[in-house]
Amino acid sequence: MADDFSDLRQEYRHVALLEQDADPDPVAQFKDWFGQAVDYGVPLPNAMALATATRDGKPNVRFVLLKDVSEEGFTFYTHSVSVKGREIAENPDVALVFYWTQMHRQVRVEGRAHLLSHEEADAYFNTRPHDSRLAVWVADQSVEIESREFLESRMAEIAEQYPGESVPRPATWTGYRVVPERIEFWQGRESRLHDRLLYTREEGGWKIVRLAP
Repeated sequence: MADDFSDLRQEYRHVALLEQDADPDPVAQFKDWFGQAVDYGVPLPNAMALATATRDGKPNVRFVLLKDVSEEGFTFYTHSVSVKGREIAENPDVALVFYWTQMHRQVRVEGRAHLLSHEEADAYFNTRPHDSRLAVWVADQSVEIESREFLESRMAEIAEQYPGESVPRPATWTGYRVVPERIEFWQGRESRLHDRLLYTREEGGWKIVRLAP
């Protein structure tokens, strides 16, 4: 493996992102781009980096999966006792990033994360595969465990405890909806003259501005 990354370059040759073609609603624009990513065959197009921070501003980031997007916001599910869950409880200001390599596109979202209702969390939890519902009972996310064998042993115990299809949702497994305040769409262009359109929420709608590459 080369130690010098300076020659790892790629020329971006794709479509333009122009103001006259962009939807005035950033959620509608996101859905359009997301649908194109699915049609293009981008692997896991709903994978998004979630950035959180502690109360005193120490940052943290990891990938999670988008499970729904609407005018209300971007929804994902996790354990409230995980590191991200605890940080959101301290500081609900978060950021999301989607990157669709094959299409030279990136979407950045900034907003505040809000807990979903128990009813919403239950409804999604019950759509998960049986083993995925069992797995959330194995241990609290992010806690230290002694071995892989512990996970497999606990999974077997939980499977015996809930042998049928009915698996209750743990109270600590829930969902969050990120209500956006800013959404930026980035389209890679030739010679690094990339297109960047930033939507900022204002009273009664969204303001769109172009940013320098």
